[in-house]
This record gives sequence, C-alpha cells and structure tokens, in this order.
Amino acid sequence: MMQKRTLSRRTLLTALTGAGAAALAGCGPIRRPVASTVATAIPDPLLFEVDGGLGVLRGADRQTIPQAVATADGRLIHASAPDGADTALWRVDPTSGHASDRLGLSGRWVPQTVSTDGTLVALTTEAVSATTQRPAGRERTPVLIVDGGGVRRRLDLPGNVVPEAFTSDHDGLFVLEWLPPHAPDRYRVRVVDLATGTAGPLSTRLKQPIPPGAEEEMRGDGRQAVLAPTGRVLYTLYTHQPEHRHTRDRISGRPGSDVHAFVHTLHLDQRWAYCVDLPHPFGTGPAEGHAMALTPDGSRLYVVDVTSGVRAEILTEELAVRGVAPFVATTGPAYAAAGVDRLYVGAGPAVWTADLSTRGGVVEHPIADPVRGLALSSDAARLYVAGETAVSWHEPATMGELGRVATPGLVELHGPADSR
Repeated sequence: MMQKRTLSRRTLLTALTGAGAAALAGCGPIRRPVASTVATAIPDPLLFEVDGGLGVLRGADRQTIPQAVATADGRLIHASAPDGADTALWRVDPTSGHASDRLGLSGRWVPQTVSTDGTLVALTTEAVSATTQRPAGRERTPVLIVDGGGVRRRLDLPGNVVPEAFTSDHDGLFVLEWLPPHAPDRYRVRVVDLATGTAGPLSTRLKQPIPPGAEEEMRGDGRQAVLAPTGRVLYTLYTHQPEHRHTRDRISGRPGSDVHAFVHTLHLDQRWAYCVDLPHPFGTGPAEGHAMALTPDGSRLYVVDVTSGVRAEILTEELAVRGVAPFVATTGPAYAAAGVDRLYVGAGPAVWTADLSTRGGVVEHPIADPVRGLALSSDAARLYVAGETAVSWHEPATMGELGRVATPGLVELHGPADSR
C-alpha cells in the first residue's frame, strides 16, 4: 500500500529512488569504509533505506544504489539509471556486490516491483510506494515487464494503477487501481493478465470469482507488508479504514463491522484475497505505531500497536485472530521481528522482548538511538537494530550488543540479504 522480509510495500515490493552508486559510466559503485565504535565489519550483508536510495552494508563496505527494488529475501536487487533519453537496467547481488551487464530500455523507467524469485521486474515511469504514497492523477499507466533477456511485455493500462506483486506463475501482475483515476482517494487490488494486458478482480478465499461491484475499495493507510517464507502469501497491515466494507460483506449484503485495522492477505499462487479483522483498539491510533512480524515457519503473525499497548496473534493457516494481549504502551514509529519463541518490538530508544513460549512478561532493553528497524539474521543468531546513526547487532536471547557500525542517513532497515 514483502528469514521472510518485512516490506513496507515500498519494497518488494517497493521501489526506492536514490543517488550514489550505480554500475554505469560516470556513476560507478561507491564503496567506502563504515565508521564503527565496536566493529569494523558487519557479519551479514544488510539492506536499508537511506535518503534517496537503497543502501547495502557488506563487511566494511557501504554502497548506495539509486532507483532500486529488492526481492523480498534480499537476494537480488534490480536497479536503473537514466542513460541519455533512455534507461539502463541491471541486477546487483548484494552478498558479493557483483553487477550484471546493463540492459538498455527505450525511454525513462524506474523499477517498481520484482517477482519473488527475482527473474521479473515491473517498471513504471514514476516510482510510487504502494504502502505510503498516493499517485498523481492520470488516466492511463504505462508498465514495462522485463526479464534477463529483455523486454517481455509493454503494457498501457487504463486507469491509475501501481504494480504491487507478481503472481507465482509469472502470468499475472497484482496492481493497486486508484479511483477515481484523475483525483485518487481510494484503491482496490486487481490482477492484470500479462498475456492480454487486461485487469480483473481477484477470487474469494473459496476460489470463486468476486462479482462485479463487490470488490473492496480501501481508503486507509497501508502500514507494512510481510511475505510468507514460502513466497506465496503477502500480508499487508491496513489501518484507518473509514466506510470500508470487505468483499465478504459486499457479497452477503451485510453492513460490515466497525473495524479500524485489518491484515489483507493476498495469495500470490491462487490469486485470492482475504481480510483478517483486528479488534479494537487496533487502528484507532497512528498508523506508524503499528507493526507486524511472522514467525520463521510462517504459522503465526503478530501485530503490535504500541500506541494502545496491545498485541494480537494471528494463526495464518486459519486466518483468524487467536488472541489479544497487553503490551507496552509508548509512542513513535514501531518495528517488529519474530523468532521461534520470542517477539521483538522497537519504538523510540528501546527494544522490548516477549517470550512467546511461556506468554510471559515484556522486558525492556534501552537503545542509544530511536529505533528505525529490526531484523533477525538468516540463522537467527543476531538481531539487528537500526538507529538514526548506527546499526547494532545483538545476541537475541539476552540483547547483549555484539557489534555496531555507523550508518549516517539511514531511514529504515529492510533486513539481511539471504545468501542461500
């Protein structure tokens, strides 16, 4: 509005504009030592957003890549840069820093989203965060579908759409269609058939077509997206939904309930969508105070609202809220990560941990800087905590600091690049 990766849909499922390193003549990669007070090298390649770009920390090197979008697991980055009146597109392996040969594209394009396996990328003429931004008014949207061999499909889609994710079989593209197109104030999720270029509704969870007029139109804030470990399901947290009615209520004729937040579940394989409603007080506070995280096996999804001081547990197989429990009440942007038996939540200058196996209390761990992201390493041996000036890594059970590197300009942490 995707260890599994937290995407704020401006990831994966999110395009990031920027300046700095690029594998182009006159715009070559910039690598410089990262200052550190404890360590000189970071253990895992790390992806993060900086002012105007996608940043990569790798060992003692730092790289900034403009106009880039990463796969959900961080294994591959697609980047572009102007090349005269045209565009150069290339791939970067963040674990090695290797860049592929450049591919020339006619006209100006920026990457918007990439398939979960990294083989397809959708480009648009203007990058828009599918989570936090509203596109400018337009009646038609050009979209370019590119793979390693070049342009696979050039689309001129009617309406004001933002590419969000590819279907698992690469035959379809999920998009947010903004309405009305010339002055958008709401949107709905549709799927474009890449063979024909036509857009249509999704199916219900029962795999039945959604009748005309029954598609959900969303008006609120898409806070964050998380991709399941299988790469087949995308969960997106929405808050503040005035006058919103779910598809199931539209089909049945029910008026709907007074819900202010829910998790929109999009099945990339079976092409259906379903919303898991979150009970009061979720959604009544600021969107930035909400965060969510999946357990490593993808069976449980935790949603936290630090403004209201509550957390919810969702069973992903049943797509139902199992329970709601008190949590720490605080202010500021919230971030979350989950291990097998522990939940981590960062907000302000602190990280809180909760033991999920015993459902015990919450323990506070002060942090030097206001938190700007949390992520577990792929082997779950390190918890990375991003602050305004540095990224530190900690022993997950005790939160003892293991190392720290300076990261000036960091906006938000995405997570480790998966080297598997």
